[in-house]
Amino acid sequence: MKRAHNHHITGRIVWLCMLICICFGAGEYARAADSAWDKFVPPPDDKFDWIQLTSGEWLKGELKFLYDFQVEFDSDKLDLLTFDLEDVKQIRTHKPQSISIEDHNLSDDPIIVEGVVTLIDNKVIMTVGDETREFERSQIISIAQAKDKRERDLWTADITLGANIRGGNTETSDLTLRANAKRHTASSRLVLEYFGNYSNADSIETSNNHRLSGYRDSFLSKKFFWRQLIGEYNRDPFKNIDNQLSLATAVGYHIIYTPKTKWEISTGLGARYTKFVSVEPGQSADNISPALGAGTIYDTEVNKWMDFIVDYSFQIVNEDAGRYTHHFITTLSTDLIKNLDFDFSFVWDRIRDPQPDSDGNIPKQDDYQLIFGLNYEI
Repeated sequence: MKRAHNHHITGRIVWLCMLICICFGAGEYARAADSAWDKFVPPPDDKFDWIQLTSGEWLKGELKFLYDFQVEFDSDKLDLLTFDLEDVKQIRTHKPQSISIEDHNLSDDPIIVEGVVTLIDNKVIMTVGDETREFERSQIISIAQAKDKRERDLWTADITLGANIRGGNTETSDLTLRANAKRHTASSRLVLEYFGNYSNADSIETSNNHRLSGYRDSFLSKKFFWRQLIGEYNRDPFKNIDNQLSLATAVGYHIIYTPKTKWEISTGLGARYTKFVSVEPGQSADNISPALGAGTIYDTEVNKWMDFIVDYSFQIVNEDAGRYTHHFITTLSTDLIKNLDFDFSFVWDRIRDPQPDSDGNIPKQDDYQLIFGLNYEI
């Protein structure tokens, strides 16, 4: 009986040893597999770029650009994707790219290097023919399509639509449209924005305003930029503005420039032309004023699926042009599916001294809006 008991204990020990060996072997196999994927190099490719995420996943497609710690990649199967640079382990391009590098050993200004890009961990290797140049990942300001790319490959865009339509005892419709287009090169950025509102209540128009703005940035360093040209067109008859055009130039600085948070400020000088819908007797319907302006943009990633953005700008002009005006937008943007987001925005526009119309009516100083809309990235 005792011998049988000993055999039973021995059997348990044998099974336990076998289980340990199996687990150990599985662990060694998994580590070997991970090591193999770490050593994997995509085969030579004359059609696609490749990126590897820190999770080990590989994607093939086309590198659109790298800017503001964001990598935009057009996957061959998953369409347009955006990744935080910190989530990208490798980038391998099949054609030359333009890369803006900050290297104070070579120049006080950013330098532009063109070549096939190989980014592995913290190293960036640029290859042109048989020649290679190596930089640190931290030196990168931006990567964009090289000059031989099609013009449309340099652009990205998104559009947001908000609507509120009611019928029955009261017929109302409120439509809001926001659109944004950006053109990136390694040394500059062009941004165009449109913001418009239309409201109708019982066939009576209650709002109809449009704002088209744009600017071109030239990168002076990772922190400083020159906003070479800023332009804005505004039309809002309910504020007694028939047409308004502003032109300016400015310099800017990134107070915070990290993968999660970007905060920039800018200030500059320009001029503003305003044509009023109507004015009091003896007043001119046209006004030209010098303008001192400033603005700030704060963009932070609350979590993986939500961003918080604040965009504020103001201009100081002469008394007839309103003395002081500002435009404020704050947005909470949440990811839905693929390129579709849900945006919640608050907008506040103010004119310190609105111009009275021909009947002496003075428009209100402030306009407010709450906008719920769907945003689609093109």
